[in-house]
Amino acid sequence: MVNMRLVFLGTSSATPTAERGLSSIAIVRGSELLLFDAGEGMQRNFIKAGLRMNRKMKIFISHMHADHCVGLLGLLQTMALQGREKPVQVYGEPRVQEFLLENMRIINFRLTFEVIIHPIEKEGVVAKEEDYEVRCCSASHSVNSFAYCLQEYDRPGKFNVEEAKRLGIPEGELYSKLQHGQDIYHSGKKIESRQIVGPSRKGRKIGISGDTRPTEKLIEFFQGSDVLIFESTYSEDKKQKAIENWHSTAAEAANVAKRAAAKKLFLTHFSARYDETSVLVSEASAIHGDVEAAEDLKSANIPYVEKWFEPTGKKSVE
Repeated sequence: MVNMRLVFLGTSSATPTAERGLSSIAIVRGSELLLFDAGEGMQRNFIKAGLRMNRKMKIFISHMHADHCVGLLGLLQTMALQGREKPVQVYGEPRVQEFLLENMRIINFRLTFEVIIHPIEKEGVVAKEEDYEVRCCSASHSVNSFAYCLQEYDRPGKFNVEEAKRLGIPEGELYSKLQHGQDIYHSGKKIESRQIVGPSRKGRKIGISGDTRPTEKLIEFFQGSDVLIFESTYSEDKKQKAIENWHSTAAEAANVAKRAAAKKLFLTHFSARYDETSVLVSEASAIHGDVEAAEDLKSANIPYVEKWFEPTGKKSVE
């Protein structure tokens, strides 16, 4: 089992406010950090949140607007000044590479670690590890923009140790084979994996919209998300402005979450006109049953699917 924690490092759109920094979302998964966008000044909340500077790290940039990418320069330099040694993987449209290399040349700062840039040329899997992958999907924004999904692979079912002992199966290689779905022979008898191991358990799925209008493609992309983080720049009375600026309203975000059967919806990327977000939460809650407004430094644990509902029926997302 791998613990997963969501931390909002910046939740404002376009300009920061006294309470909100620019867009950045961290997912701490075990010993690894996955960072989605890096708005200007996000490193301050990165430090406040206690996110370690020298851990394994992947950074995904949704699009090349300043409030989503300018903070990448400061973060990299701060990590270098603190002596980071591990490489950093950076993912985004091809201009991310140009942006980083040109700014590093002009500012003339050196890094103590390697930055490995992965230009995204098409939709699909952009990063893959042994037990999860990150996929991207084209969003609908004023510039080339991507939404992302972190999808864990299914885990093996629960191993019934008592039954294995009752059948006299010795620990070790035979346990491993059964755990991985292989049938075995022991003491002249065939023992099927399904006798010992329960059905596979679904991995977690986290969706992150970036900046976008709602689309049918995104509804399909986010289908079945345990947590969906969707931009909610405007309230419904500003829908025309949302359309003109290629953003979404809170109600539109909730409609995407509902149609995608997402369990939990976090609203984020709020226009600076909203000092507080109750009206946005209210509009979204009229459509989706579990809505929460993101706040800078708000943190939420993401449970496994089978633990999502506690015995009382209350959700254990936090």
